[in-house]
Amino acid sequence: MGAVIDVHTHVVPSRLLADSARDARWPSIQFTGGDQAAVMIAGKVFRKIDARSWDVERRLSDMADEGIDMQVLSPMPELLSHWLPPQDAEYLADIMNAQIAGMISREPRNFAGIGMVCAQDVPRAVRQLTTLKALGFAGFEIGTHIDGVALGSKALLPLYEAAEAMDLTIFVHPLHPVGVERIGAGPEFGAVAIFPLETALASVSLLAAGILERFPRLRVLLSHGGGALSWILPRLDVGWSLGLKGQMQQAPSKIARRFWYDTILYDAASLSFLAETVGSDRIVVGSDYPFTIMQRQPGAFAHRVLDPAALTENAFGVLGKVYDVKGFSGEADAETGSLRAHSHD
Repeated sequence: MGAVIDVHTHVVPSRLLADSARDARWPSIQFTGGDQAAVMIAGKVFRKIDARSWDVERRLSDMADEGIDMQVLSPMPELLSHWLPPQDAEYLADIMNAQIAGMISREPRNFAGIGMVCAQDVPRAVRQLTTLKALGFAGFEIGTHIDGVALGSKALLPLYEAAEAMDLTIFVHPLHPVGVERIGAGPEFGAVAIFPLETALASVSLLAAGILERFPRLRVLLSHGGGALSWILPRLDVGWSLGLKGQMQQAPSKIARRFWYDTILYDAASLSFLAETVGSDRIVVGSDYPFTIMQRQPGAFAHRVLDPAALTENAFGVLGKVYDVKGFSGEADAETGSLRAHSHD
């Protein structure tokens, strides 16, 4: 079978205090009783959460129930805080990365890390990559734009160059999507209906700017199955054939096979279409744990369409190395127990 590795899970620090010396949008965690808490931003509740966001034992118990052998831990997207002043964002990234590193240290065979950098200040972000590498993280997460700066912007080229040179994966997650006002039914529809569109916009920005061609060894993981990207690739190909090339030297559908995609699509037919379009070798298991919208039993769902052993190999591919995974059922140990973390070609 191989290990079931969930590449898309999120973490919130167990301790993040309000700080009047910081920007007004500085986030904090407010405990509300028992294992319940709220993420506060600008004095308002952004999201209600519970101990699953930081408690290792709770996560391990849920992983056993959900058939997951390893989780890749990444920041709750809102905490990426691309809108904060750089010094605040850098400090917040240090807190977030320390939280993830601490959780990994408790169970290094069940957790891996994707951290956070101050992406709104590229020189700072590049310096922080050294810290992520020293912590043993597989990469870092960014939003679908950096407070309005498109991911294909020339300003971000040094960050991509450094990530490629340091063999770090970039995990792209929707953040503050455009178009919520067009729905007119409340902002809660953003995560359901607009996140896939937002991911497609960011993907097209990366494609049109030629980022994956300029940095051919750069690994970019798109959340939520790449959103709407796979569905619009034929249209992009037609545009490319008519001269709408941007910086693309190849057809968009061909370049799109260089991205990595998670399986959070909720529908087997949609997952089959994604595999047909971008290649089954570019797809990895994801859940969005521990949030309400998460895909339940993500491994079992993905296995309805894709080969379990191949999915394990894909996860090692996007993470850049093979992990020694401790499986809850013993199956993962049998498959990967002798494979200590080493460079993955």
